[in-house]
Amino acid sequence: MKVIRRRALFHQRPSTNPYRIFLLLTLISLALYLAIGLEGGSVRNPFSPTPTSTRTVNSWRLEAETLFEAGNLNAAISAYQVAVQVEPNNAEIWAELARIQAYSSRLLASESQQLARLGEALASAERAVELAPENARVVAIHAFVLDWYATHPLASTPQKYLNLAEQQALRSLTLDPNNPLALAYYAEILIDQQKWNQAEQYIQRALANGSDLMDVHRVYGYYLESTANYRQAIEEYQAALQINPNLTFLYISIGQNYRTLALRTTFPPQQTALYEQALENFQKAVRLNEQLGIQDPLPYVAIAKTYAQQGQFFAAARNALKAVEIEPANAELYGQLGNIYKRARNYEASILALKCAVRGCTPVESCQVRNGCPPGDPGTTVIGLPLTPGSATYYLDYGSVLSAFSPLYPYYCDEAEDVLSQLIAAYGEDPTVRLNAEVGLNICASVRAQQQPTSLPSPSPTP
Repeated sequence: MKVIRRRALFHQRPSTNPYRIFLLLTLISLALYLAIGLEGGSVRNPFSPTPTSTRTVNSWRLEAETLFEAGNLNAAISAYQVAVQVEPNNAEIWAELARIQAYSSRLLASESQQLARLGEALASAERAVELAPENARVVAIHAFVLDWYATHPLASTPQKYLNLAEQQALRSLTLDPNNPLALAYYAEILIDQQKWNQAEQYIQRALANGSDLMDVHRVYGYYLESTANYRQAIEEYQAALQINPNLTFLYISIGQNYRTLALRTTFPPQQTALYEQALENFQKAVRLNEQLGIQDPLPYVAIAKTYAQQGQFFAAARNALKAVEIEPANAELYGQLGNIYKRARNYEASILALKCAVRGCTPVESCQVRNGCPPGDPGTTVIGLPLTPGSATYYLDYGSVLSAFSPLYPYYCDEAEDVLSQLIAAYGEDPTVRLNAEVGLNICASVRAQQQPTSLPSPSPTP
């Protein structure tokens, strides 16, 4: 019997099929084309993300509103900025961007940063009005931004901007007489003009039409604070927080009012309790920033001022240093630290901190003020503050401490006289500034007199 090999049971004799060969060659060619196209970019991978965002403007707007509610104003601004890129002719989005940009200026520690942010808000508000000049809400927000810009210490021609703010507020009320934002913002403008009776009338109308709006309660709190009704102001700021519970600048406003009440009371237990309430609200702002991952020096500055007001200068300096660590290039923070050192009579430390604020300082000097920089931190160059109403205190502190030390270090008088002379030239009409500056100049005059010979030398004989 013939036995068939096992191999033949599983293998057929190879045969050549021209159609199969043609199909294989076609598939190989197509694969090569796709590979080269993907590598060169002429063919897009269907599983890769689209090259441009497909999110709608409402999606970005909702994200911005959510971020604002969460208290993350800078992130909200970024979302609104994307929204206006997606839909550049949407006036309402431009207006909301302007509103949040203005509010975010409250979170900036230096006056120059604040003014720059308000300038950005003004540009956004102007664009909104250009797109929708008949929209009452848009025009009202423009008035609000103009008012905040006008009342900033560094604003040029403030009266011009305040007049424009009033015009826009009245125009908004012409378009919609019961618009609660227009009523509230006009009340705020009247407060800044010290027209208290009119301001109260308009803010009461705003409350009647928009008691559910944070802005309305904030402005009412501002009115009560401006008229020295601090406890009622606290209640209104708290009402604003019930609507928007994550806005740190509202906690700081509440703390500042508690601190003012503490300063005005003469009953020690009550004063202590008021200071504790102030610190509690400032700490809430700190915790909120920590939850959001926000580095904000202002709550620490507020805490430092509260401790300094109580005479607890060690705790005050510790918190002021925390603020400097967050923004080591911010000359304003060095000035506040130097002021605390001066009040604590730590004059040597105050001189260097105040120098950073007034004249600026090198990275090495900034590290000295910060009690040493951590490893890997070479320090920061600090640019001094120009002489303004806000920085005049630091100039006066710096010149006064230098002149006080000039009997030991006479060369301090060169710097002291220059700084104090600038102060008198700029703000000599203020009796407090003039008196303190002249005290320092008189000290230096006495030091220089002691360096001069007491009598004239005898003339040399004529040959």
